[in-house]
Amino acid sequence: MMSKKNEEKVVVITGASSGLGAATARHLAANGAIVVLAARRADRIQALAEELGGDEKAIAVETDVTDLQQVQRLVDTAVERYGRVDVMINNAGLMQQSPLEACKVDEWDNMIDVNIKGVLYGIAAVLPQMKKQKSGHIINVSSVAGHKVTPSGSVYCATKHAVRAISEGLRSEVKPYNMRTTIISPGAVDTELPSHITHEQSHAGINEYYQQVAIAPESFARAVAFAMEQPEDVDINEILFRPTKQEL
Repeated sequence: MMSKKNEEKVVVITGASSGLGAATARHLAANGAIVVLAARRADRIQALAEELGGDEKAIAVETDVTDLQQVQRLVDTAVERYGRVDVMINNAGLMQQSPLEACKVDEWDNMIDVNIKGVLYGIAAVLPQMKKQKSGHIINVSSVAGHKVTPSGSVYCATKHAVRAISEGLRSEVKPYNMRTTIISPGAVDTELPSHITHEQSHAGINEYYQQVAIAPESFARAVAFAMEQPEDVDINEILFRPTKQEL
């Protein structure tokens, strides 16, 4: 069971339509948190919000994290509805693995826009509110790929390294505002992430690997809950976890 310290916390989650985001929303809501669900797939997050109890406990806000105005609207909606934002989880992500020689420049741009700019836009949208509150917790999702660089993963790994660098800079800057920051770096977790890969050889290799070792997205949700539930004077700055079977 999650600590009651997370009860009634207002938590904004990007990338909430599936995978890590949806699992985290369910886990936190089951233990009393209020969740604000963001994703491009409005039908999915609306259904999830209804599943989790509707307006009093969950709302859905269609959001493309590559558009700063939409991310700002997301945070503003949360504040208008619930009066504050306690936790911002910048979870939306895209993994399009391919060798650099494949020159999939559009996919490089996609990953930079979602994985880096999406995190920055989440920070930009919520930071003024958390400064005003003199409290808040920003959780940014990196990856094992933010610690290691793998063949065919150069750009994806670069974006996830960037998330860690941005998060560490944020951590050092927000101390005057009683804020906390956490980087969560998962290994192979069973989500839709590999489905975004269009390079056939990379797609086949990663799918086979995930089938062998990937763990459930609830593993990520528990990591989020652990970071959130610590006493206010404890700042869990990074969690790196893998499936027990994962050697990479």
